Amino acid sequence: MDQQEQPSSEAAPQQNLDSIDIARIMRAIPHRYPMLLVDRMVDIVLGESAIGIKNVTVNENFFQGHFPAHPVMPGVLIIEAMAQTAAVLVVETLGPSAHGKIVYFMSIENAKFRRPVVPGDQLRIHINKDRQRGNVWKFNAVARVDGVAVAEASYAAMIMDR
Repeated sequence: MDQQEQPSSEAAPQQNLDSIDIARIMRAIPHRYPMLLVDRMVDIVLGESAIGIKNVTVNENFFQGHFPAHPVMPGVLIIEAMAQTAAVLVVETLGPSAHGKIVYFMSIENAKFRRPVVPGDQLRIHINKDRQRGNVWKFNAVARVDGVAVAEASYAAMIMDR
C-alpha cells in the first residue's frame, strides 16, 4: 500500500446518512444556479459511496439551446453532476476540516453515454470511491434513469483551498 494511501474502510466502522437535502449540498459545495446539478443525495456511506439525484425539468436553462425542438441534457453536464455528487461526499466525509475548500476535477476517463436524458427524467447518480491518496480522490460513477444506465465515467478530483 502506498504510504499516503488511506487504510481500507474495513478497518473502521462506516458512517451512513439516509439523505442530504439541497440546503446541506449548498453548504458543502459552492455551485449555484444554473450550475448546481444535484438536488438531493441518498444512501450515503461516508468515505465510500452515495447516490445523487437530479430532477431534470424542461425549465433547465441548457434546453434553450440543446436542442429546442428535441431537448436533451448535455453529456458534459451529466458528468458535472457526477463530480458534484462526489464533491459533496468528499466534503461531508472530511467534515469541518473541509470547510472553505473546493473540489477540482483532475481527470475523466472511460466516459460513455448510453441514451439521452430528457425533461421529466430523474437522474440517479451512483458514485463509488475507487481510492484516495492524500487530497486526491478517484471515483467510478453510473448515472441511471428508471434503473437503466444512461452514462458512466471514472474520474479523479483534488480537494484544495480556494
